[in-house]
Amino acid sequence: MEFAPGRTVGIDLGTTFSSIAYLNEQGEPVPIKNEDDELETPSLILLLESGHVIVGPSRQRAAMEDPDRVVERIKRHMGSEYKRTFDGQEITPEFLSALILKKLIQDASKRIGKIGNAVITVPYYFNDQRRKATQDAGRIAGLNVIDIINEPTAATLAYAWQHGHLGRTEGGKEERLCLVYDLGGGTFDVTLVRYTPTHFRVLATDGDVLLGGLDWTDRLAEYVAKEFQDKYQLNPLEDPKAAQILRNDCEVAKLALSEENQVSITCRYQQRTLTVPVTREQFESMTADLLQRTIDTLHLVLDEANVEAKDLDAVVLVGGSTLMPRVRQAVQEATGKEPDRSLSPYTAVAQGAAIHAAILEAKHRGRQSAMAEIVRKRLSSVREENVNSHGLGIVVRDPKRKKYVNHVMIPKNSPLPVKIRRVFHTAHENQQRINIKVTEGDAPDPKACSLIGNCYITDLPPGLPKGAPVEISYAFDTAGRVRVRAKDLTSGQEAAIEIQRRVGLTEEQVDAYTRLAAEYTVE
Repeated sequence: MEFAPGRTVGIDLGTTFSSIAYLNEQGEPVPIKNEDDELETPSLILLLESGHVIVGPSRQRAAMEDPDRVVERIKRHMGSEYKRTFDGQEITPEFLSALILKKLIQDASKRIGKIGNAVITVPYYFNDQRRKATQDAGRIAGLNVIDIINEPTAATLAYAWQHGHLGRTEGGKEERLCLVYDLGGGTFDVTLVRYTPTHFRVLATDGDVLLGGLDWTDRLAEYVAKEFQDKYQLNPLEDPKAAQILRNDCEVAKLALSEENQVSITCRYQQRTLTVPVTREQFESMTADLLQRTIDTLHLVLDEANVEAKDLDAVVLVGGSTLMPRVRQAVQEATGKEPDRSLSPYTAVAQGAAIHAAILEAKHRGRQSAMAEIVRKRLSSVREENVNSHGLGIVVRDPKRKKYVNHVMIPKNSPLPVKIRRVFHTAHENQQRINIKVTEGDAPDPKACSLIGNCYITDLPPGLPKGAPVEISYAFDTAGRVRVRAKDLTSGQEAAIEIQRRVGLTEEQVDAYTRLAAEYTVE
């Protein structure tokens, strides 16, 4: 790991809002305000004219723009084949996320100086493709991404730091068991962590990268649209402009329902107007199934770790969507414990990422850190241990059933890093190439899993007999990224490995988008 010149920060790259933090000279994880003096920047992009974009406008401003120029919820498209065309260029989620990162760095640099290194957070349930896309976004933005960290792990670090647990050994090695319930704008995770002052170990995790506060907002918009359609036989959600305005108004109403028992939402479409009253009870009823999905996941994580709720020392809420009263109530009912709300739901993840960045910095030999010596001593002894959120497998043919199945080699929730070796045998004389389909997922059916891509093993030595053994090792590194290596056991030589990923950018594309991003003016 190499550090670039400049400050090191932690970044929470969120679906609806993003934030950035660093460790100050006193060793405190401090969120950095943006140019508008706000701790969060909306993860919204307005594509204007050539080489010019606005990042982080208000939702009211975005609602008035042409929907074709508005980019939102881009985090949900990370690691996918989603593309947009702007200014004659085909742009991807990695590039669009890089513009958000550029804005965060640009604003933060004005307050703390040049930023060179970053730890970027990802939902625990992000797979390899989404994790790579996040790392690529950081590179395109001009950052040296020294690591990515799972959002619940970052939140746990922030919690332990705030409560004086992290790095302090004078109080002994008492273990604590912490459940992190992270419901953000677009993603959801539940993670169980056991930790001492110097050792963090994730026991189990699960979640949904397509579940978050946006879905609560959409339910409200669908309800109002149906009321409008019942009265006027017109559906405002069928018009992109009207839908954008309605969703913005429903987002405002959703936030208001956390404080008030009733709100009114006015919908205007095709010279017709309807004001729809919505009570908190109605809102909670229309979204009850969404909330139940999170509670089912909470119970699943406890079961997978063989832990009972009564044994928890703390239940920590993270993410702006946990401010909804019914969410807090449901978590308390499910665990029997009052949730800890001491962390900022908006900035805790970025602060935890900043702590993780400082841990890496403190351990980096020979690096001159501006951090106080006492902070270095506290952090250099901290060890973090995560698990994989998805099983890693390969597609093989089952001779008995005569069909292809997903053979899981590394099960979900295995401690990281983890490596497993398998020996394959060449199918014919002088074979110099092997093709293996690598998957993420635990289902027996390959179609129910995520295909990472085709792994090609090439340059095997010539003259190998049929049945020659080739050892292939599969691994998850500490960041949850997939690594594959191969060795010809006959000669003992390493073989060349190439993973042709189903989606994602090549090195050449990352370089090209990096040059393109440097040409953009971000406001």
